[in-house]
Amino acid sequence: MRDTRESRLLLVLLIAIAFALITVDIRGGEESPLGGARQAAASAFGPVENGVASAVDPIGNAIGAVRDSGERHSRIAALERENAALKLRLGSDARTRSRAAELDKILRTAGAGQYSVKGAQVIAIGAAQGFSWTVTIDVGSDDGIARDMTVLNGDGLVGRVTTVGPSTATVLLANDPDFTVGTRLEGSGELGFATGQGGRDLRVQLLNGKTVVKKGDRMVTFGSQGGKPFVAGVPVGEVTRVDPSRGELTRTVQVRPFAGFTRLDLVGVVVKPPRKDPRDAVLPPKPKGPKPTPTVTVTATPTIPAPDGN
Repeated sequence: MRDTRESRLLLVLLIAIAFALITVDIRGGEESPLGGARQAAASAFGPVENGVASAVDPIGNAIGAVRDSGERHSRIAALERENAALKLRLGSDARTRSRAAELDKILRTAGAGQYSVKGAQVIAIGAAQGFSWTVTIDVGSDDGIARDMTVLNGDGLVGRVTTVGPSTATVLLANDPDFTVGTRLEGSGELGFATGQGGRDLRVQLLNGKTVVKKGDRMVTFGSQGGKPFVAGVPVGEVTRVDPSRGELTRTVQVRPFAGFTRLDLVGVVVKPPRKDPRDAVLPPKPKGPKPTPTVTVTATPTIPAPDGN
């Protein structure tokens, strides 16, 4: 249509009619004469609107799901961090309790033997000085540690100090083949020498070949002059086997050490020996054996029939 005077008049007329219809529809409300036409339009275009909404909603839902998923992942990550921290704290608490119990055992052992000890922690294992069975502890000359001091833990003899640095020291363990310590048999006091055999039990040669010894008997250290390299009375181990006597001057027994050399953590270095030999006082009480089963004796009394009166 060309832009002429007639076309402009027609456009103005159509706009005026449109405004008039809108005014009539608004004033009529629900009873508007245009209600039927509006409903027809809604019926015609409603499905199209719903289709468009259905097509758009999954996109909106997906965006919301991604947003919610991110929030859930953040919450899950936070819970996982809290759980890991809780496990770490619980594990640390358990280890702290275990080490506190171990330290308490060392102090009880030191108290029973009247040993003055310096606490230490095992920080390394290995053959730093060419020894087969050694550990490194975190105390040295700055802490008053010197060569040939006895090392123990809450179970018994661990070894002796061989090399000392300013802040660390090397301990030769009692199960090393080059390790030898004098021993005393509990009760009888029979003397001997214990030698390490690596991962096996200690080998003890009793000086008296006629010594009466049996499985389960226990031994302590005999002690050295001045308490070096060994103080007296430190628990060594328990007899596990008595080798047959062949008429020799000495008698050999196998002794399981009280200390576990593969699980060492806290130890005590004896920096001052006791004033007197504690003998067997440091040994823990022997475990009580099972109670004997009581024997019940039942005596049956025979029944004697009454004499016949006839």
